[in-house]
Amino acid sequence: MDEPVMDMLTRDPDDEIPPGRHQHLDDVLDNPQLAAEQLIKRLHLESKHQLLRAVDFLQSAVQSQFPESCAEDEMPQIFLQKLLMMDYRARGLQVKENNEQHHAHQTDSDSFKGVGNAYDDLFEETAKPANETNKSDPVHLMDVQMAVFHCADSFLKQLIVTKLSQCQYALPLLVPNPFTQQIEFPLWTFRQIKKSWKTIDDTGKISSKIQPVYKAETPMVAFFRFGPASSSKSQLMNSLINEKHNTFFHRNCPGSSRTRVLMDGVVEIAWYCPSGEKTDRFNHCVAFCNLHGDAGAHEKQLGILTEMASVNVAILPQLDKKDKSMTKIQTFYKDSKPLICILTDNDLALTEMRKGKYKIGLKDRNQSVVFEVRKAINNVLLSTESCSFFKPEDVAKHSNIRVDEVNDYDCRKGKDAALQIINLLKDKDLTKIKESFLPFQGKLWHQWCQKNKELHRPTLGELHKGSNIEKNKSSKKSEMQKIRELQQTSDLSQFIHIFIQKLNSQVGKETVYFLKWLGILLDDYTTESVSVLHHEYHEKWSTVLNLKKKHDKSQQMSAAQVELERVSKKLQAATFGLEHILREIGQVYESCLSVKRNHNELMFNFSSLPSLAAEMMISGFPLELMDGDAAHVPLIWVTAVLDALIQKLGDQRVYVLSVLGIQSSGKSTMLNAMFGLQFAVSAGRCTTGAFMQLVRVSEEMKAQLKFDYILVVDSEGLRALELAGRSTRNHDNEMATFVVGLGNMTLINVFGENTAEMQDILQIVVQAFMRMKKIRLNPSCMFVHQNVSDVTAGEKNMEGRRRLQEKLDEMTELAAKEEDCDTEFFSDVIAFDVQKDVKHFAQLWEGSPPMAPPNPDYSRNIQELKDSILSKASKSNGITLSQFRMRVIDLWNALLNENFVFSFKNTLEIAVYRKLETKYSDWTWSLRSAMMTIEDKLFNRIANGNIKVQENDLLTEMKKTKEQVEKSMLSYFEDRDKEILCQW
Repeated sequence: MDEPVMDMLTRDPDDEIPPGRHQHLDDVLDNPQLAAEQLIKRLHLESKHQLLRAVDFLQSAVQSQFPESCAEDEMPQIFLQKLLMMDYRARGLQVKENNEQHHAHQTDSDSFKGVGNAYDDLFEETAKPANETNKSDPVHLMDVQMAVFHCADSFLKQLIVTKLSQCQYALPLLVPNPFTQQIEFPLWTFRQIKKSWKTIDDTGKISSKIQPVYKAETPMVAFFRFGPASSSKSQLMNSLINEKHNTFFHRNCPGSSRTRVLMDGVVEIAWYCPSGEKTDRFNHCVAFCNLHGDAGAHEKQLGILTEMASVNVAILPQLDKKDKSMTKIQTFYKDSKPLICILTDNDLALTEMRKGKYKIGLKDRNQSVVFEVRKAINNVLLSTESCSFFKPEDVAKHSNIRVDEVNDYDCRKGKDAALQIINLLKDKDLTKIKESFLPFQGKLWHQWCQKNKELHRPTLGELHKGSNIEKNKSSKKSEMQKIRELQQTSDLSQFIHIFIQKLNSQVGKETVYFLKWLGILLDDYTTESVSVLHHEYHEKWSTVLNLKKKHDKSQQMSAAQVELERVSKKLQAATFGLEHILREIGQVYESCLSVKRNHNELMFNFSSLPSLAAEMMISGFPLELMDGDAAHVPLIWVTAVLDALIQKLGDQRVYVLSVLGIQSSGKSTMLNAMFGLQFAVSAGRCTTGAFMQLVRVSEEMKAQLKFDYILVVDSEGLRALELAGRSTRNHDNEMATFVVGLGNMTLINVFGENTAEMQDILQIVVQAFMRMKKIRLNPSCMFVHQNVSDVTAGEKNMEGRRRLQEKLDEMTELAAKEEDCDTEFFSDVIAFDVQKDVKHFAQLWEGSPPMAPPNPDYSRNIQELKDSILSKASKSNGITLSQFRMRVIDLWNALLNENFVFSFKNTLEIAVYRKLETKYSDWTWSLRSAMMTIEDKLFNRIANGNIKVQENDLLTEMKKTKEQVEKSMLSYFEDRDKEILCQW
């Protein structure tokens, strides 16, 4: 168990405030340790028996509204929850005032003063009332942030910093421990953050870059001040980077107060990322560092910062020549590194004193100063001979600072174990890694999946053979068993062997570190190659599109499509993450169980594998439900993991929340904001298949909800370009039916107002449910329209909802007619209320990325959606894990046995196809009937030898019928459904 917070922060017990004494913060500011302890007590963070854990805050994410103001001791909780939802207004929290006290104070003072004298009331000091003398100043919002940071465990710290980055806030780079004053560098917290930007070269070519921030090499501009400053340094920096957003917290921000305890000496870092537009403030990605407080009092941080900076920017009051701070400035002035001095008591325009050394006056000047400082920074950055580069992970090389990754034993052990695995991948072709290191999930697994589908979906030819059906089934089962035996002949790769060994040998935090490190290092290993392949794919796709526009059907078009398919396969092969390793383990387990023997090289009991996966799920990692590459559910593995989960947790009740949407419509972003999760988010295909993740319900919320966990099911984006031409429709329709069928509630995610594609998919889902009569399903859904700015026009929205309801009911009625059901309304199949279950979301970004923060309205919409979901969930009992296990089995088996509907775009297509089948039968019967009539007429004459029949004679006899059939066909294919019919 973790040590108590105060012990972890090395508190000196002699400095405790005696019980009952209420001490003003000003009295303890000269004793930073005492001030920090007092603050932590005020925020009620010291009452925790261990460091704050991410899991505690994630389970609290399953709760209703988070207010804009709260009691002082609630601030850490509310601040964190808002931050997890990417609401940057977390740093604008207000403390609730006690209205009664405020009113009493006002009344008392009025009664004593009478009318009074204006001068005395305005300018003379008045004694504070008795109840105000001991009252502390309001807590500074940055003190709340830093107090939570200091009291958090390493995983929560990483989550906090990741979310701060998503909110476009500055991140803690060097942090003095408030109790020991040792400087700490939280490198671990930067590991999951990536930045992307675009630059324009001299030829006008735009190039894109995406990099983890800890290894991004950029110029760095260091800001620091000596002595008190009349103007805010942080506010000036915000104007340089992003004047519409407070990247660095400053004295004029809401939530600022007269005293701050934990920020002095903290160095924060933020990056300016250009967008490749002419309006960019800087042409390249630039890091900006901000040393809070008087630099003269924090020499160690100043030394590290100025040594690593490309440009030093000093904010200076009027200094005495012999001032100690002036000695420092003299050193910087003599150094070759560029220096910009901003003089607070001077109104001087930008002046270059000598090469690379500038001075600017700040007094009584506003925007002109920002423009001139930016000009000076750009000047020195463009001077390549003097510009050095900075990489955050290099901060760890400095002596006398504590690096979290180095000092945390579990973190070190986890990293060492992950590196042992990653080192096996060195100098290997990324597109062939899965083939050689993960053989169990390769061609053999895909063949097994195909055979399994054929087993459940016999062809018409096989059905016509009648008595051979059972023989065919037996034959396919034998082939599937042979594939399993062939899987067993593959050598278990050293990669997987070490992975399982590490999982078995590690416990607790060490395991979580190992898995997180492995994910980080794998991502690091693949990012560059995958980025190159994405770029190549985009180029090939653009070529194909241009040729399509020209209606080009030449050999060039065929070659371009072949190239596109080749790059698409390489891209699929190069995608390599933790989910693929777990998929391999699942296949090792399934093949071992199928052949009823342990793998000849396994040094462990394969039956322990589901238990390891269940432990990962409990720790917060997602588990793959459906393999997106093979479009198949590994039922043996998934049910074994669920069994292991039931053994560990008991048969808990869960509420299944699934999400469905077109590719890149913002599904994973929405889930991450709603529950503080960390599903992969980026442009392009990220999530493949379907994944489930457990979110624990807090004890407080269990009073309202009748279940213990929310089981979140995230699915891959439908209609993905990369899968175009590879049975995308079947795959998408199967996936959608599976995900909707599993969920107690499904969020149908739509980008904009256009629901056409999702309606097509939903029609198939509804018809599939009608055909799968044996399974009792009770799904419900909500439509979420992302990126809809105009939501004020109520009439417009009502009209849109009415049309949506009509369309859903119309398609349901059509599907019911096809399946001979008496269902009339969409809500009879999938519970849906068009008045309450259609939500509109503001656009995600407040401005243009990459520098735009998330839109606060988006966070508000997320909160409203969550409230709606929890309101509906409170009326549901959910299902037990064992019932969920049976639902997965029943639903997947039903999907395997259903083949017909999934190959169609929508219900209308099915209806048109069935009409065409009927017509086709009519046409073929007309021709066959005419031939039989001619045969009967000519048979006797031929038999008697009275006539010799020529081919032309037959054609003449058939001509009339042939013309009638041709006329009927032409007429039929020209009717209102001709666009659908033409594909057949």
